[in-house]
Amino acid sequence: MGMRLLLAAVAAGGCAWTAVGEEPPRPAEVRAAIVKAVGTLDREFARHGGYVWVYSPDGSLRAGEGPAGQTAAWVQPPGSPTVGMAILEAYRATGEAACLDAARDTAHALVRGQLHSGGWPYRIDFEPEDRKGTNYRVDGGPNPKAAGPAGWDTWKQRKNRGNRSMLDDDTTQAALRFLLEFHREVDGGDKQVRGALDYGLAALRGTQYPCGAWSHNFDAFPDPPPEFGDYPVFDASYPESWPRTWPKEWAGCYHLNDNITPDAIATLLLAHEVLGDRTFLDAARRGGEFLIRAQMPDPQPAWAQQYDKHMHPVWERKFEPPAITGGESQGAMEILIALFHATGEERFLEPVPRALAYLRRSLLPDGRLARYYELRTNRPLYFTRDYKLTGDGGDVPDHYAFVTPSRLDKIEELYREARAGKPPRPAAVPGGERVADLLATRDPRGIWLEPGVVRDHRGRKVRPEAGIVSSRTVARNLTALSRYLSRHPPSRP
Repeated sequence: MGMRLLLAAVAAGGCAWTAVGEEPPRPAEVRAAIVKAVGTLDREFARHGGYVWVYSPDGSLRAGEGPAGQTAAWVQPPGSPTVGMAILEAYRATGEAACLDAARDTAHALVRGQLHSGGWPYRIDFEPEDRKGTNYRVDGGPNPKAAGPAGWDTWKQRKNRGNRSMLDDDTTQAALRFLLEFHREVDGGDKQVRGALDYGLAALRGTQYPCGAWSHNFDAFPDPPPEFGDYPVFDASYPESWPRTWPKEWAGCYHLNDNITPDAIATLLLAHEVLGDRTFLDAARRGGEFLIRAQMPDPQPAWAQQYDKHMHPVWERKFEPPAITGGESQGAMEILIALFHATGEERFLEPVPRALAYLRRSLLPDGRLARYYELRTNRPLYFTRDYKLTGDGGDVPDHYAFVTPSRLDKIEELYREARAGKPPRPAAVPGGERVADLLATRDPRGIWLEPGVVRDHRGRKVRPEAGIVSSRTVARNLTALSRYLSRHPPSRP
């Protein structure tokens, strides 16, 4: 099975929608809907092929994590790579040249947003005046170099702010995965995309620590890859003590926060599949070895969000304490299962049963998991609205998920199937009832509106009466239609 199906199956838990309904949608109707939606996205919402997170219905307001104006795109998902992948799946399902052209526009937008350091920032500016101060690779100019020894001790100082490649929130990794899939689709026929891929994948490999992990960001291209002589490899352990208030320092260099390291591993697995270079598989293995070492010992055999170079859990932001995480621990198990399928090495499955058992014991009364569990005591941790650490989850800030859904049942199913020698499940395919609902809920342009807010150019929240266009929703719905059509192609004359 291809890596894209493997990762989709792991992420979705392999569950499929069941076809229900007397008359399933006609494939020709679904195909027409896909082509129409892609045309609307490309014509009305893309900027130079790039996308943001959310729009007003007429596209006059555009925003990612912040206001985007009319001339910027977002890389950070669910921005350009997310929409680009949905459009690429639309092409695979329909064979429509216009869909491939739209996907190519998004690929070239990402090429224009790649930094000299090798990865991507959260957003891409396209206007020449706005691009000044950001070290875009295609613009030429100097390639800033980090001063002093390489490693997080230098990167955390963020000296080269305009050259900071973000691994946070799957930003650089998602861009690379979309470019890999586009490269596969055009059979290597786009030299600009191949050049960006080679450069970006070299940076991703070169910024991997000796222990196999990655940091939040990097601001210099590792050419040659730096020697991290001051980063010895340890197994994770509990610190003797830790501060209960944020120390206002950034000691964490090895990150699972927001799935930084698992997303990097997934990207390298896909790179190995698409490009056939075993160095990418070797780097992915080293990432898996880090996850094995990063699993905390008893009594909490799961993972922390971030570790210092001594492999102790440490603070990140003022609401991210040293703790065991119920969120990212699930992502760690999922990518370990994917690594087993990619390599056949059972060592990547060995951490899973202990972590599952521990996390099941840690479920909250409502069946969810706390984002944080106190080291050793396993008491759920939260923050008050003024960012004081507490065991009471009744007054938490609303910008962060301090409680996370449990995927433990799905993860255990995937683990048992892997142990039994079963191949990974294919990506989920929607049934007729789901597709009929998607077709019925489109606006006249063929896309979907929903209640929500978008920020104006001053950052103020606006709630359009007609609703918003969400890139996450549109991409998810478009992908569902494409997968249905791939399973039910139109009959040929």
